[in-house]
Amino acid sequence: MAEHNEPLVVSRLDEHPDTLRERFQQYGYLHFRNAIPKARCETLLRDIMAVCEPHISADPLTQLPVLNGKPFFETDAVWDVVYPKIQALENFHRFFHETDALALMRIVTNKPVFVYPMKMARISTPKKIGYETPPHQDAHSHQAGNTMAGIWVALQDIDQSMGRLKMLPGSHKQGVRPVHQADGVGGVQCEIYPHETTWHVSDVGQGDVILFHSCCVHKAEPNTADKACRFSVDTRFCDYGAPVFVTNLEPHHGWRIPGHDWASMYRDWAHDDLKYYWKDYPAITDKLLADREQAA
Repeated sequence: MAEHNEPLVVSRLDEHPDTLRERFQQYGYLHFRNAIPKARCETLLRDIMAVCEPHISADPLTQLPVLNGKPFFETDAVWDVVYPKIQALENFHRFFHETDALALMRIVTNKPVFVYPMKMARISTPKKIGYETPPHQDAHSHQAGNTMAGIWVALQDIDQSMGRLKMLPGSHKQGVRPVHQADGVGGVQCEIYPHETTWHVSDVGQGDVILFHSCCVHKAEPNTADKACRFSVDTRFCDYGAPVFVTNLEPHHGWRIPGHDWASMYRDWAHDDLKYYWKDYPAITDKLLADREQAA
């Protein structure tokens, strides 16, 4: 059957936490508008764009990010050059440790939060159709248990042409799914069942947040814009003390980009409080979690 889109279900920060947690369990995600201050998103966007020069720059009229030259995606040669520079930005990592971001995460956990040290920046350039992130579950890619969740933040206004984030509502209720090889970020796609034809997706604004369950299937739309690039950032979190698979303590793509490690990333940071903050976390595991198949 053909895929059908419906708008994201919008939640409000002034709703009772129990109501929000019930909705999270119903749909597998929560969408908040204007949840992170636009000024902080804009500052991070400008800092990321600065290290993406000359491949991406600000449009002279709109000041929005536009592509210069050939398109690229995660693991391309250009991406491998600019991405370690993004990862070395102190405010990129600190972004998720601010009080407002932690409060959003606690809506889901209802307990103190452990923020994964692996932080991700997403760059979607136009004219790279077919390489967008395919449908997947983070429970598989992060080898995570059922208390892990994701937090995704739009650093700019994102419309349909720029490649929006799509959620498959209720998909978290059936646990971890089989996967097969696919093009695009991550290289794998999870199984989509025949009855799952309705996806939730909307244009989002700068500072909008989507929280999602580790088993909630999600994907990216292609960027079909002429020159506009799309920037977002995300990370994973869990209730403090829940098991965390050891590879989540590495820099994103540190396993494949030579020299991309914590020491090189921390070299120019002005503060020490977030350096190796995860070293003493009490529940690091190097084995696949037995309960992830029962994640719901």
